[in-house]
Amino acid sequence: MISRLPSQPTEPQFSTRHNHRMTDMPLPKIADTVRGLERAVIGLSPCPFDKAPHVKGQIHYGESKAQGFEINDTFLHNLDLDVPDSERLNYAAYLLADTNSISIKVAKYAGTDKCDLIENQEYGYCSLLKATHRVLDKLEIENRTLTRITGAAEREQRRLFNARALREALINAIIHNDYTAEVPPLVEIYADRLSITSYGGLLSGLSLEECLSGRSMPRNRELMRVFRDMELVEHLGSGMRRILSAYDSHIVHISEHFFELRFPMASEALALIPEGAESGAESGAESGAESLSKKILHLLRDAALSKSELSSQLGLKSVTGALNRAVNALLEAHWIERTLPDKPQSRLQKYRLTHAGRQWMGKSDSQISKA
Repeated sequence: MISRLPSQPTEPQFSTRHNHRMTDMPLPKIADTVRGLERAVIGLSPCPFDKAPHVKGQIHYGESKAQGFEINDTFLHNLDLDVPDSERLNYAAYLLADTNSISIKVAKYAGTDKCDLIENQEYGYCSLLKATHRVLDKLEIENRTLTRITGAAEREQRRLFNARALREALINAIIHNDYTAEVPPLVEIYADRLSITSYGGLLSGLSLEECLSGRSMPRNRELMRVFRDMELVEHLGSGMRRILSAYDSHIVHISEHFFELRFPMASEALALIPEGAESGAESGAESGAESLSKKILHLLRDAALSKSELSSQLGLKSVTGALNRAVNALLEAHWIERTLPDKPQSRLQKYRLTHAGRQWMGKSDSQISKA
């Protein structure tokens, strides 16, 4: 999606179209009004940019994916991206613009809590559509496929998470997030789980039971329309049904202001890691290679190290072929990982133990102490 908006910022101005005295209304009417305002707020709130008379906001789809729209002067109006009875674009248009202040954060931690942050990236300051695709690509990288070679020379493969459920959860979080406080969705990756959180909690009038059963009330119907036209969503309520077809409802955690889905790492995938690591990194290898792999694991238990730092601590004069092979084998076995996974050739690249690597190290220490 491409959007061109005037570049002069102004303070947001909010519509007074629904400025009624609620104290004069009966309780059911108040509840209906609150629900209506919650669903309409980004459609009624003007974009924080002036719409100059000589500039026509141009927000358009790729023609190959556009459905039911002719790119003409009424395009913005057809998408409900302008403020009713106004010459200004609304806040939904701002979220779909090439430049905005919204960024989806992806944080990664070494353990099961937030004490040790090892990666913090932001995907945004651009159209929500573009940001969505970027975060989906990041989730695809993090959702590793673990492999074990069985005795029959066949591969047993498992992914850490259900890919379809992750996709649905992320898109749901982006579409249903309450952007009025400029709090974006958040993705957090831990050693044992991945969580996706949106701001806003449940909409008034929608119970937890209704939400879990697939009932849906779109908070941002303008975004829902655009994402559906781009074939990122199918229809209301389908996302939660897909998620709960793969996971138990206990992954859902809702508070007054936040809606969080916590996806545990698949136990079937984690079960492959120790055995897969031994077959990939050590079994069938020469005793020298086995010793080198174990030394690397022991060095990485305290801190992330580069290949140069590993070679120095191993007493090598330079990064040898044997060291490269050992590091690659440990990477393939998912016992270690890169600190810069998106830039494998970076000169700043270092390596650290994965959660599975730390588990194996703990198991190894326990066996040694018993001996």
